[in-house]
Amino acid sequence: MATVTIEELSKHYAGGSEPAVKAVSLDVADGEFMVLLGPSGCGKSSVLRMIAGLEPITAGTVAIDGRPVNHVPAKDRDIAMVFQSYALYPHMTVHANLAFGLRRRGVPGDEIDRRVRGVAEKLGLSPFLARKPHALSGGQRQRVALGRAIVRDPKVFLFDEPLSNLDAALRVSTRNELIKQQHELGTTTIYVTHDQVEAMTMGDRICIMNKGEVVQIGKPLDVYRNPADAFVARFLGNPPMNLLPARLATSGDRAVARFADVTVELPGYPLAALKPYLGATVTLGIRPEDLYEAPPPALSVRAQQIATRVLAVEPLGAETLLMLTIGGSSQEIVARIGRDTALRIGDAATITLDPSALHLFDPTTTKAIARTA
Repeated sequence: MATVTIEELSKHYAGGSEPAVKAVSLDVADGEFMVLLGPSGCGKSSVLRMIAGLEPITAGTVAIDGRPVNHVPAKDRDIAMVFQSYALYPHMTVHANLAFGLRRRGVPGDEIDRRVRGVAEKLGLSPFLARKPHALSGGQRQRVALGRAIVRDPKVFLFDEPLSNLDAALRVSTRNELIKQQHELGTTTIYVTHDQVEAMTMGDRICIMNKGEVVQIGKPLDVYRNPADAFVARFLGNPPMNLLPARLATSGDRAVARFADVTVELPGYPLAALKPYLGATVTLGIRPEDLYEAPPPALSVRAQQIATRVLAVEPLGAETLLMLTIGGSSQEIVARIGRDTALRIGDAATITLDPSALHLFDPTTTKAIARTA
């Protein structure tokens, strides 16, 4: 196992007007499962490839266990990488694919066979050792790619969107298998994905990137509940957070936000924290699950009711999504409510909002407004 330290890592591709990666710094603890999350083109795969030694570093440092590896060849970094395409050798059996890296390192044959069969047993691949990749399902090929990494017993695992080629059901089962294996092995892991469900369920911490830069690092639920800016607020969550323009004012000794024809208190923000924004328009955020058709009893004391009209109803089985307009305005919000709603398109609906769940963002910088003065 190992620590991975990235300091001011940058990558500029020839012909590019902007760096693909801009001064990324990140510490991955020994045995940690770190997820790099972001939209396509945000630079996360470039970071992974620079850690692996597959891409030259323009600036900055990659260190493993405190040792800089910028100029260490990929084969000598003691890193195993699993690719989106699996990268299996089509002319080799599963056994040969699993053994390939060990043979290249000169490991004795008896030891290779012992390690290959041990990993195959752990991953449920024992019945397939004599098959070639074309005779395997997508999930089985993915397990072979994972096994080829595990059998080497590397210091660090790197995964580059390894589940994106699988169908939805297989993605879930393989994801659970990856989580199980990483916990059992305890190997330091860096995992790249654009899938927020993978990030939320797999990572000890997630590093969200956008336009080549790190936007926020933290535990999945911490990042979800306290997004650093409006980009994170909308990127993390399905459906994403509702973002609306709102004007801040005072009511007695409290701050309030006014949007559409609604005025709502802001119990999560002391007045002193909002003084620079009073009288100005900010961005107000509310997650769909913090809007209710029938609020829970615990919310009744602080609940805020708003008049809406239903634009669309999307039943998803366990829950229903409502697209709503607020009052007589054209401002739209999405609410995630129970599956048994009787609301239909065109209905007037009184929706309850949890004021303590509101988020505020600076309209210029898009950064979250601090909840303390």
